[in-house]
Amino acid sequence: MLNFIYYPVSFILWCWHWVFGHVFGESSGFAWALSVVFLVFTLRAILFKPFVGQVRSMRKMQEFAPELQKIKKKYANDKQRQAQEMQKLQSEHGVNPLGGCLPMLVQIPVFIGLFHVLRSFRPNWGEVYFFDAQGVESFVNAKLFGANLSTFITMPADQLAEFATSRNAVLLVSIPLMIIASIATHFTARHSVARQTQAAADNPQTAIMNKLTLYLFPIGVLVGGLFFPVAILLYWLSNNAWTLGQQYVVYHRIDREEETKKAEAIEQRQALAPKPGVKPRPGAKPQPGAKPGAKGVQPPAPKRVSAKAAGIKPAAPKTGATPDPKDQDAKDEPATGAAKPSTEIPGLSPDRSAGKKQGGGKKRR
Repeated sequence: MLNFIYYPVSFILWCWHWVFGHVFGESSGFAWALSVVFLVFTLRAILFKPFVGQVRSMRKMQEFAPELQKIKKKYANDKQRQAQEMQKLQSEHGVNPLGGCLPMLVQIPVFIGLFHVLRSFRPNWGEVYFFDAQGVESFVNAKLFGANLSTFITMPADQLAEFATSRNAVLLVSIPLMIIASIATHFTARHSVARQTQAAADNPQTAIMNKLTLYLFPIGVLVGGLFFPVAILLYWLSNNAWTLGQQYVVYHRIDREEETKKAEAIEQRQALAPKPGVKPRPGAKPQPGAKPGAKGVQPPAPKRVSAKAAGIKPAAPKTGATPDPKDQDAKDEPATGAAKPSTEIPGLSPDRSAGKKQGGGKKRR
């Protein structure tokens, strides 16, 4: 039914056994153990790019998590509208939730396929998917520190006798692998939880998932180790070791990228800002909060207002009177600021006093 999973898994395992079999021997337990380990490394190398996308997606989702909470509260009674708005927000930020789950979704069927293939390696079983009868016999006869890779702690005694393996030998190999794999699972989860923001950690659902990954999953490895073959324990240990190292490399690379972007943004803002003591360019808007008279800030020049704009009408000269050159010059020059009040009396020449009458010496009769 799941042959589309079993055959590719068995093929990758066969390729690595062919490589290490030429080094350690076809029936060597180290050759088969390294084949299982490098099967994991091959899978994780293929999924490296999706894992980087998963980390970036999680970072972006943490950034707009408050907006998601607002949508949930706003459309609490309309689940369909809530889902539509959330999908719209995710598409605007370029986040694909399924892309973040891809590495985990791929590892699950591979784990199931490897478990089934290894459980199928039995004495006198014949061909097993990509392995012929000789390859199966080589796996059955291979031992790692006295334990066969297909044996597990709770295996019945008659089946252990078929592999010519004692339970004590299986315990001596399985228990250290179980403990190391459990510790590696805990530290992998701890490293992932440490990267979460405070807002995400305060979320009740996230807090529950953190406790599950930090404590329940490692305990599950210890309990499941009683029923997992030695090869599956090797798979689990190598998978967690790869994940821990991969997280360290990817997270630090993304942190460096973000620090570089922040540094470039700061440099760009500093380059656009005016330097101290430099006058702003003509037409440039003053900086908010700048005070006149401060260093590098010039006070605004007074505007020249014309007499017409100030509302001052020039005095009309009397008919026949000779215009004074001073008055003519005053008309030609634009007034600055508020106009000064005139002290001259209309109809009188500037050189005459106010007590003298203007006009001819003869009186009318």
